[in-house]
Amino acid sequence: MLPTILLLLSFEACFATTSIPQELHIGFSVSPQSSTASFQPVLGDPSGNFSLGFLRKNHNQLALAVVHVASSEPFWTSSPAPLASWADTTTLFFNGSLVLSDPKTRVSWSTSTNGGERVALLNNSNLQVQNNKETPLWESFHFPGNTLVQNQNFTADMSLVSSNGFYSLRLGEDFMGLYENHGEEQLLYWKHTALEAKAEIKQGEGPIHARVNPEGYLGMYQTSAKPVDVEKFNSFQQPYTTASFLFIRLELDGNLKGYYWDGSKWLLNYQAITETCELPRPCGSYGLCTPGGSGCSCLDNRTRFEPDGDCLGGDEVSGDLCGGVIGGNSKYWVLRRSGVEPPHKELLGHVTTSSLAECEGLCENNCSCWGALYNNGSGFCYVLDYPVQTMVGTGDGSKLGYFKVRKEERGGNRVGVRVGVVGTVLVGIVVIIGVMVWVMRRKGVEEEEGVSPGPYKNLGSASFRSIEMCNKE
Repeated sequence: MLPTILLLLSFEACFATTSIPQELHIGFSVSPQSSTASFQPVLGDPSGNFSLGFLRKNHNQLALAVVHVASSEPFWTSSPAPLASWADTTTLFFNGSLVLSDPKTRVSWSTSTNGGERVALLNNSNLQVQNNKETPLWESFHFPGNTLVQNQNFTADMSLVSSNGFYSLRLGEDFMGLYENHGEEQLLYWKHTALEAKAEIKQGEGPIHARVNPEGYLGMYQTSAKPVDVEKFNSFQQPYTTASFLFIRLELDGNLKGYYWDGSKWLLNYQAITETCELPRPCGSYGLCTPGGSGCSCLDNRTRFEPDGDCLGGDEVSGDLCGGVIGGNSKYWVLRRSGVEPPHKELLGHVTTSSLAECEGLCENNCSCWGALYNNGSGFCYVLDYPVQTMVGTGDGSKLGYFKVRKEERGGNRVGVRVGVVGTVLVGIVVIIGVMVWVMRRKGVEEEEGVSPGPYKNLGSASFRSIEMCNKE
């Protein structure tokens, strides 16, 4: 909590001592200050709840961001690639278009608008480039990043993307879905279809859109003011005050979460996925997630699960598993495991095969297949045409998995790496023991020949005993 408190104090001090404009006009220009630790405000909204400014990233880079002043929480960022430098040569200016310019990247980010007369930040956190017309020329609400705030429309043309780029939220014809990115492949891992309890979706009357309602729910709408579906939050129908505020965010783990500002802190208000094993990859590549709080392990029993890494392979997104060979052998080895099934299997396509061998054959002869899972009871065969992620442990021996593990061209697979490390340690121990034996023999020879042992007198000291202790360890 201490870093957050310090950050809040720096924000409050900055707003208390600096006059923050509520509009930017043509000719405006500002550069980041080297003394700023985290956020430098340049524009405020009329309520004082939100601010646009420079958000420091990676110590010496920045992005434009709209933050919630009281909590320092960013709701929108420009997220240019590459990021601009935090230096006095970087400039944010308005010439009808709001432009972030960096001498290295030139125009790092821009609203690309013509004829803009002012930039304004509304009291709902929406940043706009305006002229005398009613409709703004550009607004940040049309370009959400990983966050959607209350009363911000989310349309079929938009997507929420997690800050690591792995996951996205998008709308379909009658549903909203969470997707995992596998290169050009988009894997649906959570789907919520509109229940149409209060209003029906009418074909030909336009796509649906979603919106976070201040009354405490995520609603899907079409043309009617009544929602075609409601995802209720914990704050549903609780008394709404001017201090309260809601937003949803697509998190780094792929979960969609909602938060509620109670006037002093953010409270977790909603989770689309409540079971850990239903997340897209809670245990990493070639991991095994067992429901019921048993935690993570590896499909390969020989591999110890590491929370910060993958069990086998890596974060590969594609690759031909057939073309070419390594040392005259195939480019992969096969891992089999019983008692496993694919996550989100109800959202996966499958075929029915008469045997495990037939199911495995569909993958073995497919250069883009990474694995196959077979249910001996139903005959369902699930073919994975993307790198193997976390599987779900069932304890049912009739559910069988066949997985390809890529061989690395250098250093072998991770099992080989571990074996190599152990071998290196053993060789080191042997060398140390050999040196010790040679030294002891040399000492005996010198004593027999009447030669002064000199520095070898210290071999019986604490330093020598420490070497013996290291060997014992």
